[in-house]
Amino acid sequence: MNSSFGIRHIVQFILFVALQILLMDSLVLFSTGFCFIYIAFLLFLPININRVLLLFLGFLAGFTIDIFYDTMGIHAAASVLLAFLRPHVLNLLTPRDGYDTKDSVNIHVMGWRWFLTYALLLILMHHAAVFFLETISLESAWYTLAKVFASVLFTGIVMIILQLLFFSVKRANR
Repeated sequence: MNSSFGIRHIVQFILFVALQILLMDSLVLFSTGFCFIYIAFLLFLPININRVLLLFLGFLAGFTIDIFYDTMGIHAAASVLLAFLRPHVLNLLTPRDGYDTKDSVNIHVMGWRWFLTYALLLILMHHAAVFFLETISLESAWYTLAKVFASVLFTGIVMIILQLLFFSVKRANR
């Protein structure tokens, strides 16, 4: 990995975690839809990242959020689950010719259908883990499922906006 790769991803980590802590904590739709923007850091990492490094970064991102949200490891567990499942989802969605070594998760390179499938699957798994670990009960399963689906839609829309704003076509062809 070159230094520009590392610096860019460190800046993305700081930006997404700061956005989550400072802004997204206050943005809640009807007490049901929550946006966990910090997972964009994990979703937008390069496709060929080392799996052990990915798991470590998943733990680091989730643990950082847990510190500020006082959630006792819920976000760390859900983020590690996301990091564990990411390579499997990528294998499931591998194009016929495979991924290029320079490929990154980019809506402009991979297309809308690929990106939506990839992002929504992983966001769904992450959010289900967060909300079901939070309740640890099936008494309010319908309300928890409503929170999961509303939050998946909210987070998914924000991820698409981020991709369209900050991941330009020029950067995709680089």
